[in-house]
Amino acid sequence: MKLPTTAHTSRPWRIHSIAPDFRLEDVWALPTPGGPDDLAHLVDLFTDAHKDDDSKPAAHVSTPVSRLLFAVRDKLGKLLGWDRPEKGVGGRVPSLRGRLPADLRDGPRGSDLRSEPFTSVYQTHDEWVAEMGNGTVHGLMHIGWVPDGAGGYRGQMAVLVKPNGLAGAAYMALIKPFRYLGLYSAFIRGIGREWEESAHRRKVAG
Repeated sequence: MKLPTTAHTSRPWRIHSIAPDFRLEDVWALPTPGGPDDLAHLVDLFTDAHKDDDSKPAAHVSTPVSRLLFAVRDKLGKLLGWDRPEKGVGGRVPSLRGRLPADLRDGPRGSDLRSEPFTSVYQTHDEWVAEMGNGTVHGLMHIGWVPDGAGGYRGQMAVLVKPNGLAGAAYMALIKPFRYLGLYSAFIRGIGREWEESAHRRKVAG
């Protein structure tokens, strides 16, 4: 499911001109087959828009590997002060929304993620961007909606980062094995399961 960087860089995404100083870290295909207008449904899954319990972790990240990694990261963040409000978006780093051209700034923004530290930046017909920031990195999650080569469409996730100096670069290098060994694969499998369940709910309702 991991894709070459050209899967992201070759497409005419708006994010290219908005965040040219961010480094493309990863690109992944998402198991979310659908039609040309289904990005909004995928954003609903990421933002838990169909859930009523804000305290419950999103199903797509609630796995043993991801829970352990997030728990370790949470402890480190508290110990080293990485996650204090003044270190995040609007504090240490300005929100990417300040860079948006008028049409994106005035257009749909999309919902924030409830159970993860991401806030929505903008949403279009085929592109959604959310951001997070702390003492180590300013990160972007880019979700695109792309043709799947077989007459349908699917989601594509790109992760872009702007590390905070040498400490941020060292942190990104440290967590890289954890991301590839379990976090991304568990996350993507969970998204696939939720997508199937969501597609079934829409079919029953419609």
